[in-house]
Amino acid sequence: MSINSENNSLSAKVIYDLTSFTHLDYPNHLACIVWFSGCNMRCDYCYNKDIVFAKDGKHSYRNILDFLKTRVNLLEAVVLSGGEATSHELRLFCQKIKELGFKIKLDTNGTNFLHVKELIDLNLLDYVALDYKAPKDKFTQITHSNKFDEFSKTLDLLLSSSLEFEVRTTLHSDLLNENDINEIIIDLLKRGYKEPYYLQEFRDTGSNIANLQAPKNRFDKSLLLNDIEIIFR
Repeated sequence: MSINSENNSLSAKVIYDLTSFTHLDYPNHLACIVWFSGCNMRCDYCYNKDIVFAKDGKHSYRNILDFLKTRVNLLEAVVLSGGEATSHELRLFCQKIKELGFKIKLDTNGTNFLHVKELIDLNLLDYVALDYKAPKDKFTQITHSNKFDEFSKTLDLLLSSSLEFEVRTTLHSDLLNENDINEIIIDLLKRGYKEPYYLQEFRDTGSNIANLQAPKNRFDKSLLLNDIEIIFR
């Protein structure tokens, strides 16, 4: 890539916001979070709707890299989140982050398979958090997209790689019940997933895409299969 082309790529304003410090989002590492604008899903429970619907960003890749240069030896990692980070060109950005010595965690819905594969093939990722939105028969209803097959390919890719990753599901019990979660667990087991499975309980922040309130249906954790370690958070 020529210098001019690289400069143009790094000048793109696709980043909605930056959280300059977190000790929660990357296991055992001090990190910052880069929030990318836009998403190819419209999940009913999503509380990042301002980010999801944003067409432009407030920061360029270069702005974030300039910030990271001031955090060398202070932070350990960068979390790429959103929105959906893989909707954007990440290769050059990740290479520059790596040159500064940071680890990279990617939060993703897994529907941009080729982008994820490129980053894995180039050894640019250290950890992935993959959102398993819903079982196949409810996937479109929950996400308002028809991208289960693309997600499925990414899950299989991660399972075949040596990359550390986790699978997680946001739980709103009016949308997903115990049978739905058990269906996800059965699918994970069939594919050979052996790590903890994280259930993120819906947070009623007062603002989400479908204007959902706190769930009315009770979720009975005792009905979940115990063939996999389940962690609620």
